[in-house]
Amino acid sequence: MSDVEDLYETDFEVGQSNLQRWGMDVHHPVFWVSAGLAILFVVGVLMAPEAAKGALDGAKWWSIGAFDWLFMAAGNIFVIFCLALIVLPVGKIRLGGETAKPEFSRPSWFAMLFAAGMGIGLMFWSVAEPTAYYTGWYETPLGVEARTPAAADMAMSATMFHWGLHPWAIYAVVALSLAFFSYNKGLPLTIRSAFYPLIGDHSWGIVGHIIDTVAVLATLFGLATSLGFGAQQASAGLAYLFGFEAGINTQIAVIIVVTALALFSVIRGLDGGVKLLSNINMGIAAVLLLFVFIVGPTAVIIATMGDTLIGYLGQIVSYSNFVGREDEAWMHGWTVFYWAWWISWSPFVGMFIARVSKGRTVREFLIAVLIIPTIVTLVWMSVFGGSALDQIQNGVGSLAGGLESVELAMFHMLENLPYATLTSVIGIVLVLVFFITSSDSGSLVIDAITAGGKVDAPVVQRIFWVIIEGVVAAALLFGGGADALTALQAAAITVGLPFTVVLLAMCVCLYMGLLHEKKYVVEGTSD
Repeated sequence: MSDVEDLYETDFEVGQSNLQRWGMDVHHPVFWVSAGLAILFVVGVLMAPEAAKGALDGAKWWSIGAFDWLFMAAGNIFVIFCLALIVLPVGKIRLGGETAKPEFSRPSWFAMLFAAGMGIGLMFWSVAEPTAYYTGWYETPLGVEARTPAAADMAMSATMFHWGLHPWAIYAVVALSLAFFSYNKGLPLTIRSAFYPLIGDHSWGIVGHIIDTVAVLATLFGLATSLGFGAQQASAGLAYLFGFEAGINTQIAVIIVVTALALFSVIRGLDGGVKLLSNINMGIAAVLLLFVFIVGPTAVIIATMGDTLIGYLGQIVSYSNFVGREDEAWMHGWTVFYWAWWISWSPFVGMFIARVSKGRTVREFLIAVLIIPTIVTLVWMSVFGGSALDQIQNGVGSLAGGLESVELAMFHMLENLPYATLTSVIGIVLVLVFFITSSDSGSLVIDAITAGGKVDAPVVQRIFWVIIEGVVAAALLFGGGADALTALQAAAITVGLPFTVVLLAMCVCLYMGLLHEKKYVVEGTSD
């Protein structure tokens, strides 16, 4: 590792160019290639949305069907790898060096990583997913018979499986790799930096350009897809509550509002923007959670928490297994799909978590990113999912007849509790603010990558990417509707296949770097 050690002891700067005329400071190949490919892709999808959807859907399902073993095995490796780092001596290493201090308090730090990681997904799927599994809306986990006591238990444990250790381990691998190589080894805060131990100076050449460009496109497409689908969900909720027309005009209006607020947030900066909104949103979410816990079937919810935890731990091996599954259709349609989606989002979420995690030890970082979110998810899913299943089993409300609309599942559950209109409005607000924080943090990530790893690039560049995210989502909705958004989602998930290999390589590089740090810093030896 002599070449690596030499680089670690010097400051390395990636070739960049100042575009002062536009107030920008970008890394030429990655910025222009990413922007160009994004524009070409959007134009192509708008010209033939149905054909694009068909082709990209085919690529997505081919990736999922042919490489299910890779996605499943990789997900298991990421969990084992992260849990091992927590207990190994390298867990004592501090990101940024022994004297580094955290930039944010623990509550603010956790709020930001959680809001960026999957806050919006928990709002959307905490009711819809267990309902789908229990009623057999689209297959059932492990082939259990729908609408049985066993189906109720598996509905909760399978939902927990998809939102527990595995997705957070995916994010943690990327986040820890980027934070370590940037803060401890002085490399730029960009995806390519994590691969220096394996590919050396090729990290700064064409190979590095490709890695960063793919990361930018995966982040941009993932955010634009979520923003587009989120606009559809929010407009459906507004139509359900207030009778608004859930058409394209309402959806575009939602995108404009979210983009405008994200612009305001990004101009205020990380501390006054994302951190403030994340803290507010987590506070509102906690109030909604407590309300449903108190006025809902409290005893059932408490029992559901225990049953879900026992079921999750007891079935995690069965859910993680990919050999000889009788419920292969369910595994492909849910688990492998989720793993590909989480992996496609990992550059964005991982890099943002790295950006706000300087000063934490490896052990503290992994506990916060892996264990604590899993516990919070257990509580959240048990409160909302447990309430929904209780209503279904007792024949109460719309959900008792099955999952009519994924977008409206949360509202259908809330309508059977007191102050349904108020809580539904709070739910819509939470969805929108989670999207704002995702858009804001996503623009920070894309900006850093396209600026060659700089974290203090001009604000105008973050503004550019925030606007691009909104324009892409709005253009696809307006020009191609659901077909265009589905095509974009399929493209993002297809990117998850090559990035799975990238993340596995990241594990190797990270362990090499941590061993190097432990030898020369923790043990106090010298070259």
